[in-house]
Amino acid sequence: MIGMSILQPVVALAAWTMAMWFWLYGTRIPALSAAKVDPDDLVHDPTKGLDTLLPPQVMWKAHNYNHLHEAPTVFYAAAIVLAIIGEGDGLNAQIAWAYVALRVAHSIIQATINKVQLRFMVFALSSFCLMFLVARAVLVMF
Repeated sequence: MIGMSILQPVVALAAWTMAMWFWLYGTRIPALSAAKVDPDDLVHDPTKGLDTLLPPQVMWKAHNYNHLHEAPTVFYAAAIVLAIIGEGDGLNAQIAWAYVALRVAHSIIQATINKVQLRFMVFALSSFCLMFLVARAVLVMF
């Protein structure tokens, strides 16, 4: 179908988000057991939080999983609009793939070494891709 190529990176980013969910809980559950954290204690004591109870390397995955529910929501909306109006092929699809690749790189950086300057550079590049896609949708829609 014309204009639908952009839906492939949409599905790819959604799949990556689920992969991060598995990575998050694959590290968090063993860390909770090792730290002997009682989840009910967290609910009843507002001064306790996983960020203070678990190692940073474990929490980095959780933080990234949360990040994948922030700016990418704008990506999903813009990409789906571009697909609906038949503008999801060519350059728009290529920029969408670049966005996904940069978000995956951002995830890997944050979940492993978490170097903030490197992470920010990749995030900024992904943001420019996102701004491009939003601008393309605005130009066609208005």
